[in-house]
Amino acid sequence: MKSLLRVLGYLKPYKKGALLTLGFAILTTLLDLVPPWLIKVIVDRLVDDNGTSLVYWAVAGLIGVYFARNLFNHKRIMLNNRVEQNVVFDMRSEVYKALHRLSINFFENRSTGELMSRVNDDVNYVERIFIDGVEQVVTATLTLVGITVILFYLHWQLALAALLPIPLLIWGACVYTGKAHSLYHTVRKRAAKMNARLQDSLSGIRETFAFNRELHEISRFEKKSRDYCDGTLDVMRLWAIYSPTMMFLGSLGTAFILLYGIGLVRADEITIGALVAFIGYLALFYTPINQLHSVNHMLQHALASGERLFEIIDREPDVKEIPNAILPGTNMRGEIEFQGVSFAYVKGKPALDNLSFKIQPGEKIALVGHTGSGKSTLMKLLLRFYDIDSGRISIDGLSVSDLKISYLREQIGMVSQDPFLFNGTVAENILYGNVEASPEEMGKAALAAHADDFITKLPNGYDTLVGERGVKLSGGEKHRIAIARTFLKNPPILILDEATASVDTETETKIKDALIHLMAGRTTIVIAHRLSTLEGANRILVMKSGKLVDSGTHDTMINAETEYAQLFRSQMHL
Repeated sequence: MKSLLRVLGYLKPYKKGALLTLGFAILTTLLDLVPPWLIKVIVDRLVDDNGTSLVYWAVAGLIGVYFARNLFNHKRIMLNNRVEQNVVFDMRSEVYKALHRLSINFFENRSTGELMSRVNDDVNYVERIFIDGVEQVVTATLTLVGITVILFYLHWQLALAALLPIPLLIWGACVYTGKAHSLYHTVRKRAAKMNARLQDSLSGIRETFAFNRELHEISRFEKKSRDYCDGTLDVMRLWAIYSPTMMFLGSLGTAFILLYGIGLVRADEITIGALVAFIGYLALFYTPINQLHSVNHMLQHALASGERLFEIIDREPDVKEIPNAILPGTNMRGEIEFQGVSFAYVKGKPALDNLSFKIQPGEKIALVGHTGSGKSTLMKLLLRFYDIDSGRISIDGLSVSDLKISYLREQIGMVSQDPFLFNGTVAENILYGNVEASPEEMGKAALAAHADDFITKLPNGYDTLVGERGVKLSGGEKHRIAIARTFLKNPPILILDEATASVDTETETKIKDALIHLMAGRTTIVIAHRLSTLEGANRILVMKSGKLVDSGTHDTMINAETEYAQLFRSQMHL
């Protein structure tokens, strides 16, 4: 119930629209109470064969009531949809903002498909509360109160008899709620797993085709889909028992009242018109009860989704910015120092162990070592994707944990081994480095990255769509766009993760020229997988099992019995 109150809290900015919606809903509900009474008047007049003109006036009134009711209903629907869409927008935006506030660790332990399921599907299920839930509860309650008063006015003994099924209906709702809530949690989890499987499969569609594993992927997706369908069927089976049973109890009440009412008519204790009106009101009486059952069914689904959304919104990031974090007024010079830094992804298995070194402003450093030696981890800590367990990382003498995170990351540019391009245009991907840059500045960055020559030959130039992850471009073209993006960012510190890997010789030459230009005047850390790419490095740091084991120039370390010399000989087959 706490989740429901939080969901309803999103209505606060749109209180006026919500109240108007409820106002029109109340008017519609009140008008729904009028037709049975007018029908009573018409029937009684016809039976008594008296006041024919009044019958016509009653029919005219009936038409007027129907018109007014549907007019108010139209207004209600329009207002309700506007409020509901505003609320859904706010909720989806808050979840999306919360995702961007969280740390990398959160995303590395969850699939993209599952998170997409929460942002899209779970928000949509919560949306149903605003479309039908609140309004139906209010109108159903008002209808029940209004009809109860009228029923007691018409004949209090019949009214008491009509209330006999109510305790059974309430008991049934309680039983259903208890069982349905846990089932809906299972359904939402299975839906997230199915979406995760779908997203992963579509992202790797090229590998699926290349390995001829279409049937395997279809089988894996169908398994997740079947689990989701089975979970939904469990809920539907429960609903299939609950809903018809409740309606049957209501129908029995109507049949019992009809038998009882016939005896009252024969005894002249009630008129035929009053009995007809009573039956009409009784039908209206059980309708809102059934509506409340439906709202309960919908509510359990929405609550399960709401709890999953609030799990993201309420989650605290692992990497937090301290109060009054430092925001320097200028860019940094680029002096980097690691002092006794230790870090572990999993407790007891250190990824970095008491690591210490210093990089001078403008110095070009190469990081080498076998896979798993801690090179990439070091970069993640420098960017504060994770916080260190012990030690200190500083830039220009300031601890990275004392700096504003946005400022820290603005000082560092990265060109990765497999650069990520967004599914947009070439221009949009370059401008990601500086979204406020002018077209002229973007063009200069592309020229500096040796990217302008191939971009201008694309079908739509800078407005050419690159496809998902840049699939329409070659590896070298993606690298040059990533370099142009970093040129536009213009950071004082640069991280290069083997940016010339897997390209042909001509493209590699262009990329190297662009990188030489990019590295000029910047503190640069090159993560080298191929030792042949270390030319120009002022110093080489050799890592092994999270520790710094060698440090020096190529010439000083290659002729000694060092870890670097062994790595070099193994790669060069010496």
